[in-house]
Amino acid sequence: MTLIKVKKLRPGAVLPTYGSAGAAGADLYACLDAPLTLAPGEAAWVPTGLAMEIPEGYVGLVCARSGLACRRGVAPANKVGVIDSDYRGECTVVLRNESGEPQTLAPGERIAQMLLVPVVTPGFQEAESLSDTGRGSGGFGSTGR
Repeated sequence: MTLIKVKKLRPGAVLPTYGSAGAAGADLYACLDAPLTLAPGEAAWVPTGLAMEIPEGYVGLVCARSGLACRRGVAPANKVGVIDSDYRGECTVVLRNESGEPQTLAPGERIAQMLLVPVVTPGFQEAESLSDTGRGSGGFGSTGR
């Protein structure tokens, strides 16, 4: 098992947890002093109170929690956040309320989930031509025809 070093930066910070034995994402918790209400269309930086030491060769992907996003319309504003392996600052989640009603987040509420994923960082080389494929340059929607 890979262990991630996590530093609590604020009182009330909660270490990430897995909701079940087969969960891919670890839940991240709001480290708030008081409830935070987001108006429809409003976004806010929500602290987790944690800094992490993501191992080199991995990335932490911060994704929506399905319950919060689907039931209440609150999800990360950037859709998927990236925590790089060389970042040591506080992990925050910018949440946006896409619902038509105000949504209140409670201190200690699960606000997102983080997946730890291996990354490949290839170099890039300019080329005069690329190999042919059956799809070629067919773009959006081209494979469903």
